[in-house]
Amino acid sequence: MSREASAFEAQFEVLDATEADRVTARYAPLAEAVRALIDATIRTDADGEVIAAARGAIEDVTEMLRRRARPAGVSFRVDGRPLPLSNAVVGPCNPIAPPLTVQHEEGGRCWSEFVLGLAYEGPPGLVHGGVSALVLDHMLGEAASEGLCKARFTGTISVKYVRGTPLGPLRCDAWVDRTEGVKVFAKGTISDAQGVTVEAEGVFIEPAWARETG
Repeated sequence: MSREASAFEAQFEVLDATEADRVTARYAPLAEAVRALIDATIRTDADGEVIAAARGAIEDVTEMLRRRARPAGVSFRVDGRPLPLSNAVVGPCNPIAPPLTVQHEEGGRCWSEFVLGLAYEGPPGLVHGGVSALVLDHMLGEAASEGLCKARFTGTISVKYVRGTPLGPLRCDAWVDRTEGVKVFAKGTISDAQGVTVEAEGVFIEPAWARETG
């Protein structure tokens, strides 16, 4: 195994299915509570006294949680598959993730239905364009990497904004368009109830060390 492959694998802590369920059940509700806190922080019109009290309570909780922390960059693997608890798009234990739950189908297709609230706003009432690109980059990567099971990383991605994407319920679809050697070409869309709002296409590349170990 090459040095690059060893470094990549070293980032993963292997768990069995029972332990993975336990870890998720412990930390995911905390992340969901923080998501609610983020939304409340954006929306609040509380007076100064309430804000000061809330800030003090949050700082106390933050210090309590920091007393025991995992090293940065460590993730988990279960039965040979990644368990992306801290991923910025699908991580159930990451408060900045919506999070998306990705459904995979045959033929390299995947999709997710999700909700983006005020934490993801760009123009008033609309999703920030960078957030749309983030979601599409991940979803195209899910398709290209066979559900994150193959080491295939974003080479290039282009995004076309068809119209504003409203905050609220959305759907993202992604699929493999074709494969050429070590390159996988994927496409995808984000849609609301009225149709497509954003389109994307990208090239995902299998790194040299993965070809050597494959």
